[in-house]
Amino acid sequence: MSMIPEHLRVVADNVVAEAERDPRVLAVLAGGSVATGTSDEYSDLDLVLVCRDEDQPACLAEAKEFAGRVGPLLSSFTGEHVGEPRLLIALYGPPLVHVDLKFVTPDGLRTRVEDGVVLWQRDDTVDRVRQESTPAWPQPDPQWIEDRIWVWVHYTAVKVARGELFEAIEALGAVRSVAIAPLATLGRTARPAGVRRLETLAPELVPELSATVATVDADECLRALRAAVDLYRKVREGVELERRTAAEEAVIDFLGWG
Repeated sequence: MSMIPEHLRVVADNVVAEAERDPRVLAVLAGGSVATGTSDEYSDLDLVLVCRDEDQPACLAEAKEFAGRVGPLLSSFTGEHVGEPRLLIALYGPPLVHVDLKFVTPDGLRTRVEDGVVLWQRDDTVDRVRQESTPAWPQPDPQWIEDRIWVWVHYTAVKVARGELFEAIEALGAVRSVAIAPLATLGRTARPAGVRRLETLAPELVPELSATVATVDADECLRALRAAVDLYRKVREGVELERRTAAEEAVIDFLGWG
């Protein structure tokens, strides 16, 4: 447990203790910053609980009860909003500690983004799965981005014209996270994650990224949108993809930026 930050250690110990008492659970793994050795005093705790195939539905159904036995649980909810119904997101405290508990089967562990650190295991199930499969962190697809970016730019411009400025600001954030950041960090990290740690991964782009942030003002939103387009074009340079030139030119003409 020495790799786990001090503020997370009690909860981690308690999760392992509860898992040991539950014969349906085969192992507890730590992922995220603990697995990469980058955790700090602000880190949360990402845990994977490997359950017997036949018991995983029951373990997931009882996830909140399991979490409640681990410590002073303030709030918890499942992860459908991030496309992961096997996930329980929990907040403990005080002191406040954010913990993600994912309940998977051994077969489900075969499709994973990382190996993680084994905190405890009942048998060699996890070891066998690791020998038979390989983790794969999702990588950005530049063509997927290029196929969509000009539709997103037009959408944002229309929202500004209509006066839906908060929607436009949300759209600008999406362009930063889903289009600019993945291309800006190509080759700089094996674990791309939107704008997370973007300041560290691409520090030279911080001024240009800052220019893509808008206040609640139509002119500001359009200025930020133009900055986003300029930066997207910059990070796209040298990336192998088929440019959607017709869409790009039509959207730029629509905006009067030609």
